[in-house]
Amino acid sequence: MNASLTADRRLRDLGELAGGHTVDVLVVGLGATGAGVALDAAARGLSVAAVDAHDLAFGTSRWSSKLIHGGLRYLASGQVGIARESAVERGVLMERTAPHLVQAQPFVLPLTPLTPPAQAALASAGLRAGDVLRATAGTSRRTLPRARRLSAVETLQLVPALRREGLRGGLLSWDGRVSDDVRLVTALARTAAAHGARILTRVRALELGDGGAVLRDERTGERVEVRARAIVNATGVWADGLVEGIRLRPSRGTHLVLRDQDLGLPAAGLHIPVPGTTGRFALVLPQHDGRVYVGLTDEPAPGPVPDEPQAPEADIGFLLDLLDSALETPVRRADVAGAFAGLRPLLDAGGASADLSRRHAVLTSRQGVVTVVGGKLTTYRRMAQDAVDAAVAGRGLAAGPCRTARLALVGAAPAAELARLAAPQRLIRRYGTEAPAVHALGPEQVVPGHATVLGELLWAVRHEGALDEADVLDRRTRIGLVAQDRAAALGAAREALGVRAADR
Repeated sequence: MNASLTADRRLRDLGELAGGHTVDVLVVGLGATGAGVALDAAARGLSVAAVDAHDLAFGTSRWSSKLIHGGLRYLASGQVGIARESAVERGVLMERTAPHLVQAQPFVLPLTPLTPPAQAALASAGLRAGDVLRATAGTSRRTLPRARRLSAVETLQLVPALRREGLRGGLLSWDGRVSDDVRLVTALARTAAAHGARILTRVRALELGDGGAVLRDERTGERVEVRARAIVNATGVWADGLVEGIRLRPSRGTHLVLRDQDLGLPAAGLHIPVPGTTGRFALVLPQHDGRVYVGLTDEPAPGPVPDEPQAPEADIGFLLDLLDSALETPVRRADVAGAFAGLRPLLDAGGASADLSRRHAVLTSRQGVVTVVGGKLTTYRRMAQDAVDAAVAGRGLAAGPCRTARLALVGAAPAAELARLAAPQRLIRRYGTEAPAVHALGPEQVVPGHATVLGELLWAVRHEGALDEADVLDRRTRIGLVAQDRAAALGAAREALGVRAADR
């Protein structure tokens, strides 16, 4: 079936649901987990409808650090099961299902007075343990090279902006990183659509019950009653608003957006120790579009859950102070091009938010609604598998086994095939085998100095279900992370949306 998501397809699918069509599984929420549930269920041969009140990856999934990590932090804290699960899922993405989107990312831990010899020895032992974890998860060393010690000269070659005084060298390690978390969610949703799932954005779930749900089309206000044999609530930090008995303690993670020239065009990411902690680091993550992300905080976020969390000035100041502890020249507040914050849907189990387990949970309500919460981006596939397993067992659905551990996402291909594509590497890392088609639509830059090209805007509208300017600029592409760039690209986004209307 066609993997393209369009405005016309949305209307047709919604009309079929409103007409009384019963689906095996209704998924509420189209972040990574919800889109993963839709794909898992559809790939098992079940009929699926998946809805989101806003857009693909509107919530937490687009505010991650873009890391697909092997769980070393959890290993250090004794959470061996979570660590191994993370390492296994990282390997699945990097070697089987999404090698075009997830690649190896080098990181440097600078050895400075902030990392005395004893702490450096502990970090080195941890990295060796991480390599053992990689091996036990079955991931090739060709995919993730071994960690090693760097000289001071080698360290500065990778990260020129580091403070030179007291620099003894560095520890080089490798982990997984996704080119863009929204690209991953979009690929999941489109792959689910290719297997027959109805993917419906701007459709809000008002009530969930035994045997169905009441939905509302947010574009028209029309209410739709949908019949479903099973319902999966994958709404993340909003999950407790739809199902009783769930207690969440959202935790806020804030990132800064900097321009790479302000950090000397780093060729590797950075681990910066957080003072007063053991095994906690701030991350500096170079992107492929001239930007660098710096994060992240882990602060309690009590109170009502906003649609789009804001990055507080206190978080921005904290991250700047951590960053400046490692740099030769401090980064000023005026150099911060943007900032974003996301909320983690952690189960309330007492204690500080930084200490709450990142293990996911699958809960079934008295009405039979399956809710999946907790976890992290790396383990979305396992979370989805467990949720679908619960729905199938709880409702006695006739379904095949889970296939997603080996099911390639839209655009995926072996490295040798990707290398032969006639398209810029940046587009290949975002679109895989579809990159030449995206490039052919328009290779011109949308905003001078920003890597996004016109073809990406058109592709978002024609194939990825983008319905308005925010979908195009803030999610399918990430131009919107910097307000100045967003304003400059707004006209092009509107023109791309106008082309869609004309094509219809």
